[in-house]
Amino acid sequence: MRNLPPVLKFVWDSGPVVVALGFAFRLLAALQPVALLYVSKLIIDAIVAILSKHQPIPHRLWWLVAAEFAIAVLGNILTRIIDYLDSLLADKYMRYVSIQVMRHAAELDLIAYEDPVFYDRLERARVQATDRLAMIQMLGRLVQQVITTITLSVSIVYFSPWLLLLLIAGVLPAFVGESHFAFLGYAKNFRQTPVRRQLDYLRVLGGSKEAAKELKLFGLSKFLTDRFTRLSDEVYEENVALSKRKLIAGGFLSIIGSLGYYSAYVYVIWRTVMGALSIGSLYFLAGAILQASANIQQIFSTLSGVADQALFLTDLLAFFEMQPTIRSKPNALPAPRPIQRGFEFRNVSFAYPGSERRILNNLDFTLHPGERVALIGENGQGKTTVVKLITRLYDPTEGQILLDGIDLREYSLEDLYREIGVIFQDFMRYEMTARENVAVGRIEEIDNMGEIVAASHKSLADEVVAKLPGGYDQMLGRRFETGVDLSGGEWQKLALARAYLRDAQLLILDEPTAALDARSEYEVFERFAELTGGKMALFISHRFSTVRMADRIVVLSEGQIVEDGTHERLMALGGQYAGMFELQAASYR
Repeated sequence: MRNLPPVLKFVWDSGPVVVALGFAFRLLAALQPVALLYVSKLIIDAIVAILSKHQPIPHRLWWLVAAEFAIAVLGNILTRIIDYLDSLLADKYMRYVSIQVMRHAAELDLIAYEDPVFYDRLERARVQATDRLAMIQMLGRLVQQVITTITLSVSIVYFSPWLLLLLIAGVLPAFVGESHFAFLGYAKNFRQTPVRRQLDYLRVLGGSKEAAKELKLFGLSKFLTDRFTRLSDEVYEENVALSKRKLIAGGFLSIIGSLGYYSAYVYVIWRTVMGALSIGSLYFLAGAILQASANIQQIFSTLSGVADQALFLTDLLAFFEMQPTIRSKPNALPAPRPIQRGFEFRNVSFAYPGSERRILNNLDFTLHPGERVALIGENGQGKTTVVKLITRLYDPTEGQILLDGIDLREYSLEDLYREIGVIFQDFMRYEMTARENVAVGRIEEIDNMGEIVAASHKSLADEVVAKLPGGYDQMLGRRFETGVDLSGGEWQKLALARAYLRDAQLLILDEPTAALDARSEYEVFERFAELTGGKMALFISHRFSTVRMADRIVVLSEGQIVEDGTHERLMALGGQYAGMFELQAASYR
């Protein structure tokens, strides 16, 4: 239940006016049952008096009937108003929490996304952000049930305190049982998260456009279906086993609750037969006991349901408690503009959390203003890690990265990012319009068509857009209606346009042209060389015909620089670079 205060804050922050109105109308609705019972008691006592004393019908009786009608109508109206406010609050809450999850996920360190445990937590947080609307409605019902039960209980206690104790004693075991199974249900769902992620992946894999060709050609459908069936059967059997236990225990505990209610009911009947209570009081107490019993059970059931739902919010709240380690310091420095001395790696080492293997090992590296540097090496030698460190997506495990002689950690992250344009090999293919695909490189320029067209021209993306039926307003991808898919090379040209739109002092291309043919890649890099004049440029490519355009070529091996120089110097050296160059050149002969 300790999860409730922060969740209640989420609810309040999502719509304070709606929450306040909902509480006010629930308060009125909670008083309606006891008011209806009391007016009915007065009507019955009046009718008994008329029949027993043979008196004429007084006008007061018809006013009581009219009052009962008005209370009943008011109850119906209040129910509809509460339902309307609940629907508004549900939409506001889901929107608010979803936005908060998106914002917080964007603030977390990139390295967190490489941890499977974090992915499990993030998946549960995403589900919990939108799948706990039932709890919000339960909390509203709980408030109403508690107020109704208090008013009914006061009425019952007025006649005899023992009646209320009988009711509570009958319902309490059921509450304990419900709470116990709520904990078991949460533990079960927690255990099943990794399996459910596998099921979601298999479900998507079995029906995705990207996998369809290989599924057919390799005959993988039965393999995937069988695996899905086996995993889903495990989940189903575990769910059924818990449901059976809950059914048997819940049935037994409900019998105890019924005994509590009927014991109180028998006592009221006996008091009426003995003449201690009127017929109207019998009706009032019978109704009050019945509704109080039902409400007490509903309160315990709702509390158990709220506790159950709140348990599932543990991961959502734990997700919000996660804080990034890579962040701007208070009073952080603005990034220098222009950059005077460039970047310097001093004895930089890096290893992923939980791993002893160093991707980089005491690396010393410089990148000066106006210099174009190519990073090459076999896969896994740390090229992309250098890019992620220089952009401060990661911080070094050891050593320092300096910008103009100042540690990179002293600068404002947001300001630093504005001075860097980077396209990774696994760049995003945004299923948005062509204009938006370019504009994400500098989103504040989304309405500046002049800048977008200019950036597209630099990356040759304007040729791609010219072929689209809708031009820059054409929806890309197949997810949405009227969308047009592109080839890998066409997507890459749009991604390159983002880097040019950024107007940054440092441009980084991390194998972004892998899907281009050799001629197209040469054209892109030739233009890249022209357009990066006066700027720092860092690029990674496995094609040496483009690498040789760099002012300097840096060869990485085992996380260290083994060669550094121009193409001509490294070829003359006859080392690792020369060997790789000759090996690739031989394949074209």
